[in-house]
Amino acid sequence: MIRSFQLADWITVGNACAGVAALFAAMSYLQTPTERGHLLAACALIPVALVLDVLDGKVARWRHESSLLGRELDSLADIISFGVAPAMIAYAAGMQGGWDRVILVYFVACGVSRLARFNVTAEELSGEEGKVQYFEGTPIPTSIVLVIVLAAAAWFDRLGESIWGGVWLLGPWQLHPLVLLFAVSGTLMISTLRIPKP
Repeated sequence: MIRSFQLADWITVGNACAGVAALFAAMSYLQTPTERGHLLAACALIPVALVLDVLDGKVARWRHESSLLGRELDSLADIISFGVAPAMIAYAAGMQGGWDRVILVYFVACGVSRLARFNVTAEELSGEEGKVQYFEGTPIPTSIVLVIVLAAAAWFDRLGESIWGGVWLLGPWQLHPLVLLFAVSGTLMISTLRIPKP
């Protein structure tokens, strides 16, 4: 199977590797919470994944190597780098209450659903050139905005109990209001909002 990989596919695998490396960095921060560098490294790896995500599409078009395998590979890499990794970074940053976990799971589920919808409807949405003209719902890489917020929180040492927005006790579980950004992002991903594709 690996022999059938095109150059763009290898770049996509690089995207997935950056996402997994971000997960490891976030887990390292959980083990040593005094070392903010781990969390900052996790945040820094998401823009690396984004660059690779943009680059794989450009390389595929440049070399005329677009394929169904490449599209599926891209979606799998994206859910790691722009879905699971940002949710894990948020958890490591201190959003660990029961409601936080529900919202972070919702965010990842929205990302998975958004990517599946795109894969199923990509051919229908393609114009005469065979290129998708618009996104339905915000693309999952827009979660980089959330990661930038988390990187700023880490930079200013506003993590754990001192995270921006504080913490609320709602019923049996805690909620960090900052996690609501993830709820908004997930909801926008599964919306029917049409966004022109560059």
